[in-house]
Amino acid sequence: MSERIRKGFAILLVAALAVAMMAGCTTTEGDGETESDATKGGTFNFYISEPAFIDPVNLQESEGTQVGQAVFDSLVAFDPITSEVIPAAAESWESNDDATVWTFTLVEGAKFHDGSEVTAESFKYAWERICNPENESEVAYHLGVVMGYDEMQDGTATELEGVKVIDDYTLEVTLNYGFADFEYVVGHPALAPVPQEAVEADPDGFSEMPIGNGPFKMAEPWAHDQYVKVVRFDDYYGTTSNIDGVDFKILADQDAAWLEFEAGNLDFVPIPSGQIQTAVATYGESSDGYTVNPGKQVSLGAEQAIYYLLINNEDPALADPDVRAALSLAIDRQDICDKVFEGTRTPATGIVPPGIVGHKPDAFEYAKYDVEAAKAKLADAGFPNGEGFPTISLEYNSGSGHEDILALVQEDLKAIGVNGELVGSEWAQYLDKLGAKDYQVGRLGWIADYPIMDNFLYPLFLTGSTDNYSFYTNPEVDEMLDEARTTVDDDDRVALYQDIEKIVGDASAVIPMFYYRHTRVASDRVIDGIYSPNGLFTFDTVELDIAE
Repeated sequence: MSERIRKGFAILLVAALAVAMMAGCTTTEGDGETESDATKGGTFNFYISEPAFIDPVNLQESEGTQVGQAVFDSLVAFDPITSEVIPAAAESWESNDDATVWTFTLVEGAKFHDGSEVTAESFKYAWERICNPENESEVAYHLGVVMGYDEMQDGTATELEGVKVIDDYTLEVTLNYGFADFEYVVGHPALAPVPQEAVEADPDGFSEMPIGNGPFKMAEPWAHDQYVKVVRFDDYYGTTSNIDGVDFKILADQDAAWLEFEAGNLDFVPIPSGQIQTAVATYGESSDGYTVNPGKQVSLGAEQAIYYLLINNEDPALADPDVRAALSLAIDRQDICDKVFEGTRTPATGIVPPGIVGHKPDAFEYAKYDVEAAKAKLADAGFPNGEGFPTISLEYNSGSGHEDILALVQEDLKAIGVNGELVGSEWAQYLDKLGAKDYQVGRLGWIADYPIMDNFLYPLFLTGSTDNYSFYTNPEVDEMLDEARTTVDDDDRVALYQDIEKIVGDASAVIPMFYYRHTRVASDRVIDGIYSPNGLFTFDTVELDIAE
């Protein structure tokens, strides 16, 4: 099923993955492959749809982020299997006792693709470029906790007061308040450094052919609606790639990509709806869900992502928590997973997915299928058997298969006496309707910007957050969210977030539907390719069998 996911700012994918994993000619833990006869080199052909941006200043959704994480390295990265924070452009970092001041020590001698040096000033410039309102960045919120962010946003300052260059290789960041998980935030690829001279010499040209510091460099400007080509950067400060480059081939849809894959022209594609089990039988399934090898080519690993139904908490028909609980209890999530996704997705029982530290099964009390309990809740709200309850809109962005899901929801709600009207809109129009509160029930996907509970709870349920499309408001939750961010002890912080999730769940502020899983397949020439839980491929470590 095709779906563009906006990372964080309303999904999508999340994090720099320049990591030192095992090379393709060695044994892998996940699939147990033994030594191969692969020859280093070759070009990896990877399907994407047209990105929104590939320049870090606005790197915000899954397609652009897939390119961005190949071209750029941020201060830290995430292990592609465990999601642990690991060094990238910063070789080490530390914070003070209350996590208000963070100091990052950069790798010395790292270079941009134009040969200029990556320094602490490169990060300061890049971050201030994002925060400059003239650049209209939609990802500036990542730096909202940094001192001076608000002043840059309102135009009263031109610099981030909290970002200081101590020397060429030392960056000090002061926050408005303690944030113990800040080390995860700086792993987002939008927060990568950029070379100031190159950007300012030709800003428009840079957006089409950005100059990064990652394992691959742009081979030519972005050919819109056709391809983005990157090649190995041999002066990369880390381990240089096994392959010569990546051709990100831009096609209209998944069906077209699947035909190209079957013709041998693509190395990694989504599996179309209805063909997942056939693909598994034909190509074999990855042992760990993430690592693909010849004969074990289908990736079905769990993603750090959630598909959920939005409920406009301010709509008069839906303001009662009992009504919202009734809707949630009425939905047969397993039936949807089976019918639409061939059983490859898992019903969600909370908003924080598995794979995130602190995930707790059954976090939302009413995220289960119980028709009688749903009818009882609806009666408690004054609508026995749905009598007197108005028809509600069930909205979705069209063209990505969501109508099939919402149609099944429509059937389930009808069983408790609630009638729903399906309403589809184009993606941009759909987001406008959500932001304007011009909807009743809708849908969204959310994938982690960074693999922490905060990234699912703070943006989605903080009063006034631009991502809080449910318009849920609870001063107690607001205070707890702030407290959790400033709590340095890991166990105490996770416990606070779990308490917050329970409160939100008890109010049925949104309806969790199912956790995403990969449904991707690799060609039989891909060796030790890792497709991570946050939906990014590790091009820097994969090998291709190009032996004749």
